[in-house]
Amino acid sequence: MGRRRKGRAVNGILLLDKPLGLSSNSALQKVRHLFGAAKAGHTGSLDPLATGVLPVCLGEATKFTQFLLDADKCYRATFRFGIATASGDADGDILCEDGAPGLTAQQLAQVLPAFRGEIAQVPSMFSALKHQGQPLYKLAREGVEIEREARPVTIFSLEVSAFRSGEFPEADVEIHCSKGTYVRTLAEDIGKQLGCGAYVSKLHRSAAGPFDDQQAFSLPALQARCEGQSPESLDDLLLPMDAGITQLAAVELSEDSAHYFRQGQPVMVPQVYQQSEEGDIVRVFENRGGLPDGAELAFLGVAEVTDDGRVAPKRLVVL
Repeated sequence: MGRRRKGRAVNGILLLDKPLGLSSNSALQKVRHLFGAAKAGHTGSLDPLATGVLPVCLGEATKFTQFLLDADKCYRATFRFGIATASGDADGDILCEDGAPGLTAQQLAQVLPAFRGEIAQVPSMFSALKHQGQPLYKLAREGVEIEREARPVTIFSLEVSAFRSGEFPEADVEIHCSKGTYVRTLAEDIGKQLGCGAYVSKLHRSAAGPFDDQQAFSLPALQARCEGQSPESLDDLLLPMDAGITQLAAVELSEDSAHYFRQGQPVMVPQVYQQSEEGDIVRVFENRGGLPDGAELAFLGVAEVTDDGRVAPKRLVVL
């Protein structure tokens, strides 16, 4: 029999504004401790030197983290030119420091179109990708370099919001990109294209999927709110478990159909093809006609639409 988890069963999504200098896992554990949660997971790492939106899923919400991992991201970054570092960010050893006093905003603007749309990126050796079970960044710190294949990513938008000239020019950039995009690699590749080197000196994730940093809470704010209070005092900050997948169509089941769905059985939904096609993933709710808290719909999980108009369970909420 497995060891029982310590903590309470609390379910939902907390949008954390991850602070500078803290790893994503350390931030996750702090949130988990504040909520007294038995189970927690985050939806895509941010480097310690990065700040911004880190959705933390608690309890049953962890079953839907993959959808947020697959979501688009938005970043605000500062690229510094004329310097190259081993890691592509401010934490790495300096490889060259030749400066780029002649670089202009116009020259930068001329090379950016080549980095918009679908591009190929070679993942950084300082990424969390694994090789034979070891994160690449651990191997890199041991002086080991592994050959990596280029991967396709999409840069939906890449714009310069400010440019500061000088011996080591800086550009503030705003990026909207697909999952798997490495901003440090983007900076390095742009620097190579300009012939002067570049690295990321600042990085802030402003949005992850449907969530933006205006919705996020800082760790000090969370700590202040629950000081002298029970962990339950934070529960009203949680978003619903399905908040990260609202782009998926919603299907309602009757109480009888919901019973069989909870048992893992596909159930017929006559109206499903009005909004979905075979193979689509949909959110599934039970229409109870009035729950004690005033709500009428209970989230059951996600399902796949079958060829005969049924919905087959993929991830079920167990409460």
